[in-house]
Amino acid sequence: MVEVRTPTLTVDPATSPATIRFGPGFNVAVPFIDRHLEEGRGDRTAYLTTTGRTVTYADLAAGVNRCGNVLRGQGLNPGARVILVVKDCPEFLFLFWGAIKAGLVPVPLNTLLRTADYRGIIEDSGCAAVIWSPEFAGEVVPAVQAADPGPAVALPVEGEGRTLLSLMDAAADTLAAEPADAMDPCFWLYSSGSTGRPKGAVHRHRDMVVTSQWFGREVLGVGPEDLTFSASKLFFAYGLGNAATVPLWTGSPAVLLDEKPTPVNTLAVIERFRPTVYYGVPTLYAAQLQALETTHADLSSLRLCFSAGEPLPAEIFRRWRARTGLTILDGIGSTEALHIFLCSRPGDAQPGSSGRPVPGYDVRIVDDTDAEVPAGEVGRLQVKGWSTAACYWNNPEQTAATMRGEWLDTGDTFRRDADGRYQYCGRSNDMLKVGGIWCSPIEIENRIVTHPDVLEAAVVGREDSDGLVKPEAWVVLRDGVRESDRLREALVRHCKDGLAPYKYPRCIHFLDDLPKTATGKIQRFRLRQMAAAETSDPKRQDSP
Repeated sequence: MVEVRTPTLTVDPATSPATIRFGPGFNVAVPFIDRHLEEGRGDRTAYLTTTGRTVTYADLAAGVNRCGNVLRGQGLNPGARVILVVKDCPEFLFLFWGAIKAGLVPVPLNTLLRTADYRGIIEDSGCAAVIWSPEFAGEVVPAVQAADPGPAVALPVEGEGRTLLSLMDAAADTLAAEPADAMDPCFWLYSSGSTGRPKGAVHRHRDMVVTSQWFGREVLGVGPEDLTFSASKLFFAYGLGNAATVPLWTGSPAVLLDEKPTPVNTLAVIERFRPTVYYGVPTLYAAQLQALETTHADLSSLRLCFSAGEPLPAEIFRRWRARTGLTILDGIGSTEALHIFLCSRPGDAQPGSSGRPVPGYDVRIVDDTDAEVPAGEVGRLQVKGWSTAACYWNNPEQTAATMRGEWLDTGDTFRRDADGRYQYCGRSNDMLKVGGIWCSPIEIENRIVTHPDVLEAAVVGREDSDGLVKPEAWVVLRDGVRESDRLREALVRHCKDGLAPYKYPRCIHFLDDLPKTATGKIQRFRLRQMAAAETSDPKRQDSP
């Protein structure tokens, strides 16, 4: 392993985990961007894109510097938030690292959100700028126009008129990094809350160094000879680490896919570019397995397949190995912890297991009093490590509930076996993780009840045939409205029209009344029991 040294950072790999020391003035863009030029890698490839672009480390540094100068030139003050609704392309990286180098705080957002979501986050963050890829203008521009307060700067990446690219053309390609500190706020990532209100997790300058070194380099062994492809997108923590930090930290190139990942295009990327490291989510692995039943894909370049975003069902683990000869390493991370803190290792992966703690992290399972439980017992999973977020922005109640001193409460329930491996047992609350992305059942319910035929609705998660969780809705209709397959289809369309695409209910049931407590609260556990019973009912009708 290579020892990393900059004027403000020393990483000594002689220990496990590597000893990391931060000096005064540390700005994380220096070791991730500037270091490659200082170490003579300027002409080496940093990124390849499926649209045919090749970005060298010198190109990357120039783009980062130009973006930083553009943002500074807009009159943004140090610490100002810059929202990015940008597809996976070089400009995302220019903006993300350029903002950090210029002393600003980038805030990447899920590109699948709707106008109301964007408006809420713009207002909550108090951002000074919003920058978007043209593909997302239909949802982003109305949010920018309606937000109060709104951003001072609003720019499309490209197109006609004043754009980020047009401003970059006139900007200088040199930029001195704004002095910072390892513990200073660096970037935010928004995570959905149990009430549906997004929460801004505030991450520090040190966090990406920790995850990239302790997980990417020391656990996975990623090095300069590797080529990475992450089907998971840059806008959320898993994809950001996969493609924007681990490759840059280890001096290895990565492939960017700017489209929505599908079984067809992800398998095609692997065949075309021949990556050695591939990151996906269980939903995609399941879809790829289905595609491989009728088509062939050359996966021989892969040495490592990794899965996170949601628990990997044991059946998908077994089927992938049987079909491809490759083992999927399962891991768990979170927006608040930034990346993976618990995972299987090469040569030590078992179906249904989330593996062992990543070096540098402490993990414990606790009961309702926060007392640690013995091996074999189920409890809440908590993690302690240098990459955990400092707080939730403007949300002291959730900060206190989740960030318990040095320990981060993940909201997941786990058990630890006698060999020290951890097994996922479910969520500690009612949040759903669909396709690797959290969504709130309350948000889906709120959309369903806006349909004129609906009186009440409740949403729970139900595992499909692959063991993956999908939203399932239980609906009470207004008087005089009759249930029908046509109405089911209409409700699904209604959800798809008003929510991010992955949030629509896969199955809709009609009830005369929802099960409730004496105080009127919906008894979701009873709906989950009913859903489990319905799974084996041959008369059950799934929605399209």
